[in-house]
Amino acid sequence: MLRKIISLPLTAWLSITGMFRELKKDDRGLSGVVVAILLILIAVLAIVLIWGFLSGWLEELWARIIGETASIG
Repeated sequence: MLRKIISLPLTAWLSITGMFRELKKDDRGLSGVVVAILLILIAVLAIVLIWGFLSGWLEELWARIIGETASIG
């Protein structure tokens, strides 16, 4: 029983390093990660572009709203 307890950390270490070693060899997992990162970058770029196009229009609209509010009050 004591030998099993002593060998438990070594067994855990070997299984974890073996899992990472297999992950590095597996090309499918790596390409999935690359695709996920590229999709996230494309989504962020799309949001930045949309915000860039809409920010000027929203500022103009807000200025018009504030101008109308000042003339009412």
